[in-house]
Amino acid sequence: MNRKETIGLIKGLLKGDPTADDLIRWRQDQRIGVKKLLVQYDKQQEKERHQNQAFENRLVFEKQAWQRGAQLAGVDEVGRGPLAGPVVAAAVVIDESFDMTIVHDSKQLTEKTRLKLDQELREKVVDFAFGIVDAEQIDSLNIYEASRVAMRLAIESLHVPLDGLLIDAMTVDLPLPQEKLIKGDDRSISIGAASILAKNYRDTLMKDFAMQYPGYGFERNAGYGTAEHLAGLATLGVTPIHRKTFSPVKKHLK
Repeated sequence: MNRKETIGLIKGLLKGDPTADDLIRWRQDQRIGVKKLLVQYDKQQEKERHQNQAFENRLVFEKQAWQRGAQLAGVDEVGRGPLAGPVVAAAVVIDESFDMTIVHDSKQLTEKTRLKLDQELREKVVDFAFGIVDAEQIDSLNIYEASRVAMRLAIESLHVPLDGLLIDAMTVDLPLPQEKLIKGDDRSISIGAASILAKNYRDTLMKDFAMQYPGYGFERNAGYGTAEHLAGLATLGVTPIHRKTFSPVKKHLK
């Protein structure tokens, strides 16, 4: 054992890129502190291996397209269930250089992680765009059709040419080959990236609406029908951003 290698030093080196010789030497170290560090290191390595493999599995559809020289957009929407606010879709195009293995269905990430990923995602994807359909249009169309319109608007706002679409459980009215993927945000990296960007974008919109329409808790519930939101409806009434065809809102209309 090298006496100069304190446990603190080894801890720092393990956070970097230790060599195979380093690891062999440290595994022979009998200090309890070193053994604990190596257990933590091995767990982290296993977690990263699993994450990398899952990332590769969720790139299958994109890789098949890239092998044909084709460029796809992944598309997802958020905001079908809320009683207030718009439905927001995002369309995202990635290429072979995309390496954010943490990207996943936005519902499987904490808010803190989602927000932390937002700027890096915007910088690393080839292109991204949003489509927004407001509450009045939702009431006019119905939420399913409004979601399809939001997706189409997002796709049409992209600046790069497309050869096809990967869409979470839907199809859109565009003359492009489309792969309708059930649970697509868990099966495709580009759809997962779209779900993150769309969720962050919509949450920001709802926090802005919370300042315009206080008392409903939009900054916390994003327009979903929480107890706080329903109490606000009962005492303050319906706002212009409420979906008037949704039954919990409808009963408060005068």
